[in-house]
Amino acid sequence: MRVWYDTGEEYCLTKSDRKPTAEIQIDTPTWLIAARAAEAKQATDIKVLDLTGITSFADYFVICTGSNSKQIQAISDEVGIQLKQQARELPNGLEGYNQSEWILADYGDLLVHIFSPKAREYYDLERLWRGGKNVEIPPE
Repeated sequence: MRVWYDTGEEYCLTKSDRKPTAEIQIDTPTWLIAARAAEAKQATDIKVLDLTGITSFADYFVICTGSNSKQIQAISDEVGIQLKQQARELPNGLEGYNQSEWILADYGDLLVHIFSPKAREYYDLERLWRGGKNVEIPPE
């Protein structure tokens, strides 16, 4: 890579000039950040399922309920903001935001499900993934 200085001189960067990006070390698990963000927006019936070893596509599910479409979107927004700020995580995908019956945010090893009460009852993910372990959310 060539870099030009204001003086017109040319300098060639080599691999030895590159500095590694500092590793980000977070103490709080992403599932807990997501659960706390949902709590901050008054989500109800918040559950965390540990699916480690049960499924290959995710280790944790955070499942919660919002009372109306605006609240469901607000919960999704807050989860996204907190995971970005605290863990430098962006979603790989976000589904259902406009309809706001069931928002699914994919953070790789963490999937966040935000349901309307009707959709939560209908899909009943806790029953579907009953082989997962319920994780207790510690008090703040």
